Amino acid sequence: MTITSEQTIIPGRFLINTNEKRAAKPPPKVFNVQDRTFKGYQPPQPDGYERSKSNPAASAIVIDNGSHLVRAGWSFDKSPRFIFPPVMSRYRDRKLNKACQFVGYDSYIDATTRGQLRYAFDPGTSVVGNWDVMEGVLDYLFLKLGVDGANGGVGRPIVMTEPIANPNYPRRMMNEILFECYSAPSVAYGIDSLFSYRYNRGTDGLIISSSHTSTHVIPVLNSKALLSNCSRLNWGGMQTAEYLLKLMRLKYPTFPARMNESQMEGLLHQHCYVSTDYDRELSGYLDWTGLEERDVVIQYPYTEHVVPEKTEEELARIAERKKESGRRLQEQAAKMRLDRLMKKEQELEYYKDLQQGLASESKKEVRRILEAEDLKDEAHLERKIRDLERSIKRSRNRDVGVEEPEEPEEEMTFPLLDVPDEELDEAGLKEKRHQRLMKSNVEARQRAKAEKERERLRREEEERLDREKRENDLESWIAERRVARQSLIQKIKERERMKADLGNRKSLASQMRMKTLANLAADGPKKRRRGGDDDTFGMNDEDWGVYRTVATGDQSDEEEEEDYSAMLNSVEEQLLKYDPEFTENHTLAAQSDWTKSLVHAFLRGSWPFDPESQREAHQLHLNVERIRVPEVVFQPSIAGIDQAGLVEIAADIVNQRFSNPNDRTRLLRDVFFTGGNTLFQNFDERFRNDFQSLLPMDATLSVRRASDPILDAWKGAAQWSSGSDLAKSSVSREEYLEKGSEYIKEHDLGNATSCYMAKSRNKGVQEWE
Repeated sequence: MTITSEQTIIPGRFLINTNEKRAAKPPPKVFNVQDRTFKGYQPPQPDGYERSKSNPAASAIVIDNGSHLVRAGWSFDKSPRFIFPPVMSRYRDRKLNKACQFVGYDSYIDATTRGQLRYAFDPGTSVVGNWDVMEGVLDYLFLKLGVDGANGGVGRPIVMTEPIANPNYPRRMMNEILFECYSAPSVAYGIDSLFSYRYNRGTDGLIISSSHTSTHVIPVLNSKALLSNCSRLNWGGMQTAEYLLKLMRLKYPTFPARMNESQMEGLLHQHCYVSTDYDRELSGYLDWTGLEERDVVIQYPYTEHVVPEKTEEELARIAERKKESGRRLQEQAAKMRLDRLMKKEQELEYYKDLQQGLASESKKEVRRILEAEDLKDEAHLERKIRDLERSIKRSRNRDVGVEEPEEPEEEMTFPLLDVPDEELDEAGLKEKRHQRLMKSNVEARQRAKAEKERERLRREEEERLDREKRENDLESWIAERRVARQSLIQKIKERERMKADLGNRKSLASQMRMKTLANLAADGPKKRRRGGDDDTFGMNDEDWGVYRTVATGDQSDEEEEEDYSAMLNSVEEQLLKYDPEFTENHTLAAQSDWTKSLVHAFLRGSWPFDPESQREAHQLHLNVERIRVPEVVFQPSIAGIDQAGLVEIAADIVNQRFSNPNDRTRLLRDVFFTGGNTLFQNFDERFRNDFQSLLPMDATLSVRRASDPILDAWKGAAQWSSGSDLAKSSVSREEYLEKGSEYIKEHDLGNATSCYMAKSRNKGVQEWE
C-alpha cells in the first residue's frame, strides 16, 4: 500500500486523512537532545600562580569538590577558573604504545575514551571512593592552574568542600594525598551549602540544599549550623535523572536510539518544572486543549530513508512504458489463446478422422487402437470429441464477445453398478469401480448444493423475521443490536489480547499451549509398535480440534477475524440507519481515532504519528514527566522512596526540634535555597505554599534563593579563605604529622569531629547528629 502525504497510518486499523488536522495545528516545536561532549582544549592559566607568589599564605587554592562538577580557582578570583566533571578515562594506545589519560570533559573526546570512563565518587553518594581517579583529577586541576612548586608540591593552602558528616576514612585519605603527594602547607574543609549561605549573607535561617546526590535541611542560628538537627532526603539531581530515564524507557520500550543519564539531565534543566498544584495540573495535563503547548518533542539523531521524487516527464515515460508492456502482454496472451485454439482444432480433426476410421475396423482392432490412444471405449471417444467442440465454441464466442448461455448439466448414468461382479470381466470391474467413484462425487455435489440452498433459505427466513421484529418492536430490536455489537467488540479485543499474550512465553495463553503440547506428547502410543496397538488419534472429529488450540488459541482462523470485522460493520450500519441515538462518533472506527486516544496523547502528543517516518520514530514526547519527575522531592513515594517529603522534613525540624518560639521565628524569617536541584521553576513558590500550611497561623515565612545556586558554594569558600578565619581553621602540615591524618579543626562552616549518623524519629528520614 502506498501512503501519500495526505494520509497517515494509525496503529490499529485505520487510514486517516490528516490534511485538516495538520492545517488546524502548527507543527510541533522540536528540541534536539544534548549529550555531554568534549568542550575543546583548555590551556593552563599560570597567571594566578604567578600572582599568588606575592603572598603565598593568603592565596589559597579553592576546590568545590562536587560529585557532579568540580570547580576550582584561586581565593582572589571572582569565579572558578575551571569547571569539569570528576571523571577520568585511561587506556593504552597500541599504535603509539603509550598509556593515555583524560580527565573531565577531555574524557568525552571520542567513543574509546567514553567507554573507559570512571568516576571518583561512589555511585549515588557524595563520598569519594575511587582514589585513583581522584588523584588524576587533582593532577589535572593543579596542572591547569599552572602550579609548578618545588618537588611537585603545590606550596599553597588548599580549601576544599565536603558533604555533611563526611566519614573519617575519605577525609583521612584526602589528607594523605594532599599532604604526602602534593606537599600542601595547610588544608581546610567546609560544607558547601554553608559556604553558599555565608556568601549570601545569611546568619539565622533554614538552609534547603538540594544537590546532585541528596537533599539536606540545615538549621542555622548565630551563623552556626546545628548539625544535630540536620535531616537528609536521599534524593537529588542524579536520582531525578535516573528516574526520568526509567520513565522514558518504560514509555518507549522499543526506542531505536540510546538514552543515557546525561541526556536526561539536559531535559530536566530545560523542560521540567515544579507544579504549584500537582494533583489538579496532572489530572488535566493530557487534555487535548492546549496539549501542543504542554507537550515537548525531543528529537534524537536519525537517518531518513529518502525516496527520490520523479519529475512529470519521468512519470509520463514510466506510464507509457507500463502501457506498452500491457499491450505486449495482451498480444502475447492473444497469441497463446490462438495457439491453444488451433491445437484444439487439430485434436478435434484428428479424433473425428479416428472415429470415422473405426467404423471399418474389427472389434479387436478397434480395442487395440483405443488402448493406444488411452481411450476406454468408443463412448469415451465420443465424449472427448464433444468436449473439444464445446471448448472451441466457447473460446470463439469469448474472442468475439458473445456470452454463451449456460447448458443444462448432462445427467450421468451408472449402468454397471446394477450388474453383479460375477458377470463382468477385469475391464468391466475396473469401469464399475470408476462409476461408483463418480456416483459418490455426484451425490456429494448434490448434497452440498442442497445444503447451500437450505442455508440460503435459512438466511432469508432470518432476515424476514428480523425485518418483522424491527417493524413491530423497534426498541427491542435496537437493544439486541447494541448487545450484539458489544459482544463482537469484546471478541475482537479478546482475539487481540490472545495474540499479544502468545508473543509472551510467560503468559497464560502460551503456558496453556505448551501444556496441550505436553499432553499430546504424553497421551498413548505415538507410533505403531510390533505387537502393540496403533495410534487412534484422528479417528474422532474432536481430535483435530487440538491443532486449532495449539496454533493460536480458541480463535485462530483468519476467516474469523474477517467475519468479526464484517459482522461488526454490518451491525453498526444497521444501528446508524435505524437508531437515532447511534452516530458516527459511536462507531468503533471513531472511538479508535487517534484524536480521542489518551495513550496516543501520552506517547505522541497532539499530532498524528507515521510509523514509516524515521524522524518521528526517533522522537520522545515529554508531557506528564515534566511535572512528575521534579515532584518526587515533595512526594518521594511517587518513585518508591520510603521517606518523608521535603516540606514534611522541614516542618518536623522547625515544629518539633525547636521549642523556643524565638528560634522558630528566626529560622522561618530566612528559608534559603541552594544547589542545582532547586533551580526548577516554581520550586520556591511550591515550597512556600506547602510549608506555610504546616506552620502556625501567625508564623511569618520568608523564602529566598541563592544568587547562583551552583557557584555560590565555591564563591563562599573563596571569600572565606581570603579572610582571617582560614589560618585558625586549617590543619597545617606540622599538625598533620603530629596528630595524624584524621585530625580536623572545627569551625562554623565545617563538620564537627563528633558527627555520626543516626536514625530519625520519623520513619524514612535520616538525620546527622
